[in-house]
Amino acid sequence: MNVIDRLTLAAYGMHIADQVALVAVPLVAALVFQASPETIGTLVACQAMAHLLGSIPAGVIVDRLQPRSVAIAATAISLIGFSGVALSVTLAKLPLFAITVLLSGCGIVLFVLVALSIIPTMVKVEGLAPANARIEIPRAVASFAVPLAVGIFVSGETARIVFWIASLCALGALCVTLKLPHLPAPPRNRENLFKMILEGGALVARHHLLRPIAACAIFWNLAFAALLVTMVPLILDYYRADPGVFGIALSAFGGAAIAGSWLSSRFSHRVSPNIILLFGPGSSCLAILALLAIPAKGPVEAIYACFFLLGFGPAMWLIAQNSIRQLVTPPQMLGRVNAVIQTAIYGVRPLGALLGGGIVGAMSPRAGITFVALAFGCSLGAALFSQLRAVRSYAEL
Repeated sequence: MNVIDRLTLAAYGMHIADQVALVAVPLVAALVFQASPETIGTLVACQAMAHLLGSIPAGVIVDRLQPRSVAIAATAISLIGFSGVALSVTLAKLPLFAITVLLSGCGIVLFVLVALSIIPTMVKVEGLAPANARIEIPRAVASFAVPLAVGIFVSGETARIVFWIASLCALGALCVTLKLPHLPAPPRNRENLFKMILEGGALVARHHLLRPIAACAIFWNLAFAALLVTMVPLILDYYRADPGVFGIALSAFGGAAIAGSWLSSRFSHRVSPNIILLFGPGSSCLAILALLAIPAKGPVEAIYACFFLLGFGPAMWLIAQNSIRQLVTPPQMLGRVNAVIQTAIYGVRPLGALLGGGIVGAMSPRAGITFVALAFGCSLGAALFSQLRAVRSYAEL
């Protein structure tokens, strides 16, 4: 088993555990702790804060330390975090629950960043996109299967064991990373930490490819966060459908991500990168325009089709832009550049959720979807009116 195989196997454990937490945190908070909506919101925010607070420090760590050691540390941190979450549920200790949820998320952030830094050291240019696709497939599979499984099986009785399952997944990831060989380490860097962080941000801001990638991702995530807030009232008040339609739509999104990642792993070398870089945000615009075209009380199958299209193109886009970031970023800065973009992406999600909720509350769910369509249009514009449309092969980078 080579390094990419081991990273992929570890990614299954980490992303399944992460998705369990994503779905189970609000459910367990309500079923076990009888938490208020405000408390549930705080706990969900704790989970999201791992990306906001942890990405930049994790990027510096990745750029300074031996990648094998960082991968092992990432899985160990998540194991400790998820075990702590499970223990807090058993003991009914809400403060411990919040702290360990944050800790487990920090391990996930660190693992994702170190994996993105290891891949370009292990494969040639022509194998970069397929390798990135392989490492993304576990995330897509988890996003499809875990919400369904947790939604079906979690109840007041089973809620107390769900995080022990996440702990087992993290333990499996740790066992896999322990068998990684010694990997090429970044050059010794004794620069000031604050200066290192600023360098990563400055490179993203001035680079002709990294800047539009960041802008495209920021607008897309702003739109997606607003969409998640808008869809439930839209389904209930406009389409007059069952609330379960939302869960099935998210599963369709996850299934599309699997399909997009698989196709990228098989055929990325046959498709010009600029086509994928425009197709990702472009298909998102088409999906939301199609959602707007569905009439009141329209068929729920049309909603599922829109969410499938929404997941398919962006999954391919994510893999293509990961490959470009790895090729154009100096190896000694890759961790920080990835961290800056991750921080921007996850930092804008709360803003998107607030804007979506505010527009729906002040106007209507249809107005919320209109805002989502405009934000997805800005994402497409960031790619269309940039040098991304000129990237015709990875080799030229």
